[in-house]
Amino acid sequence: MRISALNWRRWAFILGMVGCVQFVLLTVVAMFLYPGGSYSDHDATGYSFWINFFSDLGRTQTFSEHSNTASMSLFITALSLASLTLVAAFVAMPHLFAQNGAARKLSVAGSIFGTASAAAYLGVACAPADVNLTVHKVFVQIAFSSFLLVVVLYSAAILRDRDYPNFYAFAYIGFAVILAAYLVLLFGGPHIDTPEGVRIQATGQKIVVYAEIGCMFIQSYGALKVERRLHR
Repeated sequence: MRISALNWRRWAFILGMVGCVQFVLLTVVAMFLYPGGSYSDHDATGYSFWINFFSDLGRTQTFSEHSNTASMSLFITALSLASLTLVAAFVAMPHLFAQNGAARKLSVAGSIFGTASAAAYLGVACAPADVNLTVHKVFVQIAFSSFLLVVVLYSAAILRDRDYPNFYAFAYIGFAVILAAYLVLLFGGPHIDTPEGVRIQATGQKIVVYAEIGCMFIQSYGALKVERRLHR
């Protein structure tokens, strides 16, 4: 039973890394398949990296009402798999802090918010922006806001545990700065009713999403190393 549990946790961390990689790969393919159109230019051709949002990939139709089935299918698959593998990693992570009561409590709280964030990302995938924009926006706001609590709690947990390398706390803290700046942009930045507003918001989203993917890949890799070291 003990060996089986260890193997499950190790696979959870491996799946966390796989989830990050597959999201990048599938969304890149989806970008190439996206027919075109953005908030500021409905008739544009193709996907503009700095103008289109990730959510545009998940629309059922483009802004000019062309079918977006291929891009949408890839986006939903990528975000759903990333969400599910993220949950698996967060369920496994608190076990790494079993020897430190305070750190374990912080990690459990972090994993609760991490699961909530992952569930919200799943909601983003299931609520296309062109079907229900209000619900879509709410899920986006919950996902990013919850994740800020994740990085704060896990940074504190790692710093309190002398057996966990502080490098991973610093990686969380670095991402926390990026995420906090993006939340300011998301809630108080320029509106997307102007071309410049669209560009700023879309660019900010790209930066924070790829930073989050990179951060979670690093954290999953680090958790796998710690798991192996603790149970040699």
